[in-house]
Amino acid sequence: MSVLFTGSAATNVSMVGASTVSTLLGAQLLSPMWSGIPNAAGVIGSAVGTLTLAAVMARHGSRIALFVGYAVAVVGAVVAGYAVAAGSATVLMTGMLLLGIGNGGAQLSRYCAADLYPPDRKGFAVGLIVWGGTVGALIGPNLIEPLTRLAGGLGLRPYTGPYLLALVCAAAACLASTALPATRTRRGGVAYGSAPSRVWRLPVVRAAVVSMTGGQVAMVGVMTMTPLQMEMHGHGLGAVGAVLSAHLLGMFALAPLSGHLADRFGARTTIVLGIGVILTSAAAALWSATAALYVALFLLGYGWNLTFVGGSSLLTKALTPDERAHVQGGVDAIVWTASALSSVGAGMLLGGVGYPAVVACSAAVVLLPLLFLFGRRATTVSAPEPRVGAVAGR
Repeated sequence: MSVLFTGSAATNVSMVGASTVSTLLGAQLLSPMWSGIPNAAGVIGSAVGTLTLAAVMARHGSRIALFVGYAVAVVGAVVAGYAVAAGSATVLMTGMLLLGIGNGGAQLSRYCAADLYPPDRKGFAVGLIVWGGTVGALIGPNLIEPLTRLAGGLGLRPYTGPYLLALVCAAAACLASTALPATRTRRGGVAYGSAPSRVWRLPVVRAAVVSMTGGQVAMVGVMTMTPLQMEMHGHGLGAVGAVLSAHLLGMFALAPLSGHLADRFGARTTIVLGIGVILTSAAAALWSATAALYVALFLLGYGWNLTFVGGSSLLTKALTPDERAHVQGGVDAIVWTASALSSVGAGMLLGGVGYPAVVACSAAVVLLPLLFLFGRRATTVSAPEPRVGAVAGR
């Protein structure tokens, strides 16, 4: 658990600064309308990473899978840093894609953690790993401005600074992954491309996919465009970093509470609560006062956390490890691919219509999971859980 937590925390620190700066660079190298494309490349990388690394994890174990993912992120940080110096949007997108693959590995850590706990504690385990992102919330945004000054002092372009931090953090996560124990894997691994359609048709899987996707799309759309909106209205990087800190604290700091709610009241209740929080954040974001953005982005982050932990809990509690192994990488890939489209679409909305349209569309999207949670009840699958000692070796 300590190793999984460390890798997740370090990855979040690296992605916070890299994602924020990639949006600002996208506006400079491309245009405000297409500013979300570099960040979308990082999100697509996360989708690719979760899908491919889940297959590697099933065949070779979590240590090798996470090491490979974090090693790719190290390369991505170097490529992205070079892109800043070269002023190349294409190279920047390549670097963000590679960084995203490492982030995909960090996302899979929550499933590894859940396998170590009995059924009535799986929500807590998921929440604990997600809570590792609190480190990124406290450190990442507030280092953006100092790191740009540091890079300038070293004779580099200012925006190179956050990618230097990403390099250090990815290397730390890679090193930490080597401390994971060797794990037993099922003979032959899992054929993700041929996952039984029966598992994908289960109402609980569909409810989890739509809930996590809806929360992710709503969160990404507003989160990625708020820094650009603030910069366009004259706010400096210090103010941008402060608002992002509030948002990331909402995303991660209360994750253990979300896990407890999922264990105590059920995953569906947790997801519905998250939808309500996101809708409240949208109302606050439409206020013109800057102070409202702190509240709005914090609530946006915690609403996402509730839908993400709740959706993950649906999968970990309702499916056997064999069933979950077939779909967990695919579920995360769907979530991250949808959020990549959200990042690009939000940039187009901001450039073509304005920030209120971004907020309104995000609020509309997050209502969709209600159709699957209540219109088609997400019943759970009763299946015997393997002994904890046996599962822990996976």
